[in-house]
Amino acid sequence: MPGLADPPSGDGGARAGDPPRHYLTVASLSPDDFARLISLARRMKEEPAAWRRALPGGRLAMIFDKPSTRTRVSFEAAAVNLGMHPLMLRPDELQIGRGEPPQDTARVLSRMVDAIAWRTFSQARLETFASHCSIPVLNALTDEHHPCQALADLMTIEETIGSLAGRRLAYIGDGNNVAHSLVEAGALAGMHVVLAVPEGYDPDPAIVAAARDRGRQTGATIEIVRKPADAARDADAVYTDVWTSMGEEKEREAREQAFRGYTVTPTLMDLARPGAIFLHCLPAHRGEEVDEAVLEGPRSRVWDEAENRLWTEQAALYALITGDWRGDLAR
Repeated sequence: MPGLADPPSGDGGARAGDPPRHYLTVASLSPDDFARLISLARRMKEEPAAWRRALPGGRLAMIFDKPSTRTRVSFEAAAVNLGMHPLMLRPDELQIGRGEPPQDTARVLSRMVDAIAWRTFSQARLETFASHCSIPVLNALTDEHHPCQALADLMTIEETIGSLAGRRLAYIGDGNNVAHSLVEAGALAGMHVVLAVPEGYDPDPAIVAAARDRGRQTGATIEIVRKPADAARDADAVYTDVWTSMGEEKEREAREQAFRGYTVTPTLMDLARPGAIFLHCLPAHRGEEVDEAVLEGPRSRVWDEAENRLWTEQAALYALITGDWRGDLAR
């Protein structure tokens, strides 16, 4: 690995010569590692100056096949905060965009940079790429998963209302990549995740089944309902996402029909617990999946949630590259 010291041994860490650890899905983490990342992210947020030169001379390659605001800026800022140099690589600038096999690009970049964040379409393609990398790869979003978002989501819940275990998280909307990662994160954290989705828009059954299996160890439960009120009632956090994601524009009319009645309104929020918060991964379509009064209201934590993308990605980069999941080396 160029430039950076060998990762240390120790609890949660790697040893020199071990295969790299990637962050491709939330489920790839243990409950302890997930909790450590959130704890480390909170330390980084509280003491930003302490990490300015944590990875001096490091290089982060960023490949973005899809447009991005929060993911791109947060990864770049996280790399700079750690003393790394971010390299933004558009697919039309790379041979991978002209047919070079992902595994060939993976081998080459592994010899030139210290970590790679890839925002792409196919989860399978990302996993093939990562399997040929000798450095950490982070999933910056695929059609199936959005694991960096889920870290920020649960960090926001924890720093606002306290311990995650036993909390009820209501998700209202499409059973998409965000829902998949939330289900996996809730299972690791011992939460009760209730998804209200219309028929035909359920999350992947295999992902739900695996999360339920994990939940038997952590005390988490995963439930799918059809009525938004059934999910929001007594929730500690209410979450939604856009009805029509990137690449689904041709389905907009059908989706607007299917999701009618799934808007998060003040009335729906009133069914949640006192002190419950509202979350949205953004961008938001006011008047569709969420009312303006909720998004801009006192229960909304979407701007904190967006900022926390920076801190959780910074923590993930640091932990995966160094193997120091507790931040011990920076003390």
